[in-house]
Amino acid sequence: MKIVVISDTHMPKKAKKLPERLLLDLEDCDYIIHAGDWQTEELYNELKQYGPVIGVTGNVDGPELKSLLKTKAILRASDFHIGVVHGHGTGKTTEKRALETFVDDKVDCIVYGHSHIPVLKKINGVIVFNPGSPTDKRRQQEFSYGILTVGEEIRAEHIFFKDKN
Repeated sequence: MKIVVISDTHMPKKAKKLPERLLLDLEDCDYIIHAGDWQTEELYNELKQYGPVIGVTGNVDGPELKSLLKTKAILRASDFHIGVVHGHGTGKTTEKRALETFVDDKVDCIVYGHSHIPVLKKINGVIVFNPGSPTDKRRQQEFSYGILTVGEEIRAEHIFFKDKN
């Protein structure tokens, strides 16, 4: 099972369209996870054309997205549970806020966004994954998104690229 993971797209402010590199992976994915800061509902509708979308709202998302999505989601993928949250808030780091969101849930992987900084690590056996941003790299050298491959285990990887067009 192939899950494309994106966050912090900020469209159409930071990009008018999704990068070609990302569109290639969307063509054959089973699920799409978006960890918030979409900016508009149009991107949600566009992503639904590629497959089922599991998404959460971020701090820049308005009422239209808040009526469609929650602030926390859990995707069951095969025998695994993937928690999704944006990670914004006050106090603590984005990563710590994301971890605390799922403290009462049994998850195998936590996907979060907000910082635009790609992260991949394991904490107490749980994969902690921030895909970065495919459209707003901020201080990062490259744009990025992620792919989760679910089989006998979950494998997470970043896809890095220089040009968003």
